[in-house]
Amino acid sequence: MDISKMVEQLDKLLTQYKEVAAKSSGVELVVNRLEAAIDRIALPGSTYVRQLDSIREDPFDFKSYSVSQIARALRDDLRDGWTDSVVELVHADTHSDYLEMADTLLGTGYKDPAAVIVGTSLEVHVRALCVKHSIDTEPPTGAPKKADTLNADLKKSGVYGTLQQKQLTAWMDLRNKAAHGDWEEYDIQQVRLLIDGVRDFMLKHPA
Repeated sequence: MDISKMVEQLDKLLTQYKEVAAKSSGVELVVNRLEAAIDRIALPGSTYVRQLDSIREDPFDFKSYSVSQIARALRDDLRDGWTDSVVELVHADTHSDYLEMADTLLGTGYKDPAAVIVGTSLEVHVRALCVKHSIDTEPPTGAPKKADTLNADLKKSGVYGTLQQKQLTAWMDLRNKAAHGDWEEYDIQQVRLLIDGVRDFMLKHPA
């Protein structure tokens, strides 16, 4: 789910809360939905989640009002882009784990699964970059765009240049060869360059 959709969901629920609060009817249901939205959208351990947990533990708190305030703060921060750096850090940590896994596999001679893991991480990162730069990841038909199309879209939008686009195309091609069993078409050294190159790309272009 991209940030605009998160904001849209919170907006809708906050509007519903305002309506039912005025009537003093149906408040509990909307508050429960607000809680679920905060749990679903906010990062684990974030201020929003900690505040929500605190409310849940305090039976004397004005729960409905407090939950709506947390939801409103989360919506505003998402809309203003203040959570972007946190999202980037989470993505970076996740990809770092996978690249370390690929390093370990390659070090023990398993070049093919290492190539698949790195290539898949790259494709996920490319999709996240598109979301960050407001590039559509799905055409009107609803089917997700392929990684090479997203790569071209990022180049077209000026996120990176032609040389970087061609490099990503080559990396994605190596990943496809690994996934489809064409293991004789590349060697361990090429997978080593793939891991190092993808790591450097992710550092230069965080998502």
